Amino acid sequence: MNISLFELNTRYGAPGRIVFREGLGGYPEVAISNRYGTAEVALLGGNVLSYRPTGHSPVLFRSAWQDYERGKEVHGGCPICWPWFGKSGEPGSKSHGFARFCVFEVRGSSYSEEMTEVTLGLRADGDTKSVWNYDFDLEFKVSVSMKLNLSLKTTNTGDREFLLTEGFHPYFRVMDRDRCEVKGTGGLDYIDARDMSKSTMAGDFGLDSEADHVFTLKDEPRHEFVLMDNGMGRAIALASSGNRKLVVWNPGPAAKLYDLAEDDWRKFVCVEPATLWRDAGFTLKPGETHTLEAAIQSNLPEPPQA
Repeated sequence: MNISLFELNTRYGAPGRIVFREGLGGYPEVAISNRYGTAEVALLGGNVLSYRPTGHSPVLFRSAWQDYERGKEVHGGCPICWPWFGKSGEPGSKSHGFARFCVFEVRGSSYSEEMTEVTLGLRADGDTKSVWNYDFDLEFKVSVSMKLNLSLKTTNTGDREFLLTEGFHPYFRVMDRDRCEVKGTGGLDYIDARDMSKSTMAGDFGLDSEADHVFTLKDEPRHEFVLMDNGMGRAIALASSGNRKLVVWNPGPAAKLYDLAEDDWRKFVCVEPATLWRDAGFTLKPGETHTLEAAIQSNLPEPPQA
């Protein structure tokens, strides 16, 4: 990305609302804020690094790891998984696609009394075609209002159709994984990706061990779930559209991930609006678009009545 922080702030910044600065690994980050809260977004990968509503503790988990090196997986924030989710790409391809390793361009920014927004983008080039030989335009909008709003729009700009699987991968910060549950899963069929066994969730999904559950969503325009953090006394509401699955993931203590401390697994639960596997993907013909959207809202318990 050949544009300086000075140019970014001159073109797209707004004092007290939208500020570009050097981030981890030397790549730019943008902080957006208003009376409702703040969010930070890395141009490397479009990763939403943090979200903190006014008066709340941080909603997204972020490890203490500082070596934010391009080409390495980052376990934290809200990474973009695109143009495939998990291992839905071609054989031998990296898990969760290549967008999270690309540097996004800044396409615009705006603010009002009720919302602050930044628009990022990614286009096909020689590097992307070396791993996925298609023409595309990817536009990612992040805004802070009373919620954190995410919108990922894919356009097929080529002359061949392609298959799209994708997802947002938010790491929600919790007090203790074992005191969490995901509400809204009752009656949904799921696959436990650890052993590919199939079942139906009887009610809310209480977490007490590692999890990698892939829920098949009902054919509805909007999907709503709530992560209850009973240790912190907080409810994180997640509404999404444009996804056919919901993934609930926590690696447990056996996972040894390079950028996580030994007990970090206790501090997050991933609830991911996604589409996987290939048989559930979206086929985009030339000129067609598909949009994945998510809204995240943190709710604290009501104070006791006097």
